[in-house]
Amino acid sequence: MANILFISGSLREGSFTSQLAANAEKALEGKATVTYLDWAQVPVLNQDLETPVLPAVQAVRDAVKAADAVWVFSPVYNFSIPGSVKNLLDWLSRAEDLSDPSGKSAIDSKVTTVSLVAAAGHDQAAAIYRDLLPFIRTNFVDDITAVKTNGSAWADGKLILEEEALAQLNKQAESFLAEINK
Repeated sequence: MANILFISGSLREGSFTSQLAANAEKALEGKATVTYLDWAQVPVLNQDLETPVLPAVQAVRDAVKAADAVWVFSPVYNFSIPGSVKNLLDWLSRAEDLSDPSGKSAIDSKVTTVSLVAAAGHDQAAAIYRDLLPFIRTNFVDDITAVKTNGSAWADGKLILEEEALAQLNKQAESFLAEINK
């Protein structure tokens, strides 16, 4: 059974991205093992902090390396990806051994995919992930689910997925698993 690491792109308790991830976890039930990355302590990327490797950075690298695949659940901020998620991906894409000319990183060749949740800006954020994830040498499964927040979500804190969104999320899970199991 595949080991999939989920990254919730919002650190907010009960975030819509975490709620979307919970729906994806249900889609993978019995087909994969899911764990969630704890990345709250990862600092802003600064080359002065690369050596010695900080414990928070080593912990996220180890979690990514232990997983068969990584699924990012991302909010959309101002028609773009959150700076915090970009920062995390930047750390993960940095060479683990700075003396190694190959520059192999923790996320190198890792099967990845992305699901988005926001009121608007899905296409723009998706385009950024479509450029970024292959560039940092992941094996990107481009079957992005984009979910719009329902009208009451900001009032009651509950993300409600329409049947169409659930179907797309299930389809994405199947495509993702197929790539992992190749």
